[in-house]
Amino acid sequence: MFDTALTWSDLLFLAKGAWMTLVVTGVSVVAGTILGIVFGVIRVQAGPILSAPLTFVLDVFRSVPLLIQLVLGNALQAILKLGWAPFTTSCVVLSLYTAAYCTEIVRGGIAAVPPNTRRAARSLGMSWRQDMCYIVAPLATRVALPSWIGLSLGVMKDSALVLWLGLIELLRASQVLVTRLHEPLLILTICGVIYFIISFPVARLGGYLEKRWSPND
Repeated sequence: MFDTALTWSDLLFLAKGAWMTLVVTGVSVVAGTILGIVFGVIRVQAGPILSAPLTFVLDVFRSVPLLIQLVLGNALQAILKLGWAPFTTSCVVLSLYTAAYCTEIVRGGIAAVPPNTRRAARSLGMSWRQDMCYIVAPLATRVALPSWIGLSLGVMKDSALVLWLGLIELLRASQVLVTRLHEPLLILTICGVIYFIISFPVARLGGYLEKRWSPND
């Protein structure tokens, strides 16, 4: 007969960890997306030479492993005596990490808009802002959405690394229970199921929107 020492309190502990994962992911993805849009537009408009310093900084965030970024970010805020809590440090580092990848997604989406379409919009008297809002943004979003969905799901899984800063998210909560109950198979299975429940609706929503916006439909 199946027997386990896992209690409802332990499941509630996992749920709180899952909530922390969602909060950290949500804050990081929203902030990183906003920064990514700004940086992406700057890279397109400024050209490769003027945007070279920004490109270099973003390349650093894409090249250095996230765990190292979290550790260095936590050490830097301590050296500067900012007094940030682990949650704040985690969100800041993950937001910059997300922005580095989102910038390339945005840049690629804008670059995918046919130049003739943009020239036609400007010839009709549209301003740069109107061109970006009404022409470029809708077309670029269709191109960038699948990559953005993948990035968001990746950030959610990468957020497990914030446990090194002492933040109790889903994976850290499962590790605490494994250490106490010595039932790794059951607990990690539950942890994986929770990750799936969180990720699946987002992935399906992305697939639905991609199919809905397909030019062949």
